[in-house]
Amino acid sequence: MAGSAPRVGVLALQGDVREHLRMLEALGADAVPVRREAELDRLAGLVIPGGESSVMDKLSRAFGVAEPIRGRIAAGMPVYGTCAGLIMLADTVLDAIEGQRSFGGIDIAVRRNAFGSQVESFETDLEVPALGDPPVHAVFIRAPVVETVGESANVLASLPDGRVVAVEQGNLLGTSFHPEMTSDDRFHRRFLETVAAVTA
Repeated sequence: MAGSAPRVGVLALQGDVREHLRMLEALGADAVPVRREAELDRLAGLVIPGGESSVMDKLSRAFGVAEPIRGRIAAGMPVYGTCAGLIMLADTVLDAIEGQRSFGGIDIAVRRNAFGSQVESFETDLEVPALGDPPVHAVFIRAPVVETVGESANVLASLPDGRVVAVEQGNLLGTSFHPEMTSDDRFHRRFLETVAAVTA
């Protein structure tokens, strides 16, 4: 499908890059790893994978892509962030380490590692009305949680206790969990539909 589909990048500084590339390619996207500013210029959309948000922030600055990504987000490029990627898309990170910055774009405040350490990782089924039935099987690994949602952001999914774990704002999509680690591709499809709408 390369050449006939919009090119979508996966930020490949760290994290579960290959899983996202595989899922995007299976959906027909021209999916490529991205590490350099020049590679951003040819993209119609970007996925920011899970990993460690503070490390991702440092590496994005070291590789010179932090400000270009902020610029593309501001210009309306569709971006999907999972886990640490959601943190990177949040306007506010409540427990950031000293000097840590996000790319921003979604009017939310998130808390890192809200569910505890790696051993507190868990899986659950989530009702996501925007995606219809069946429920989404969600994998949470050292996941963040959305603590406040601003007027511009829309909640897509919450845990039974009310904690928000999926949001959308304009061309930006974020989930606390890892759809790329399951066979459910509906969040990636939703992202690619936004890419297609923007590039049409």
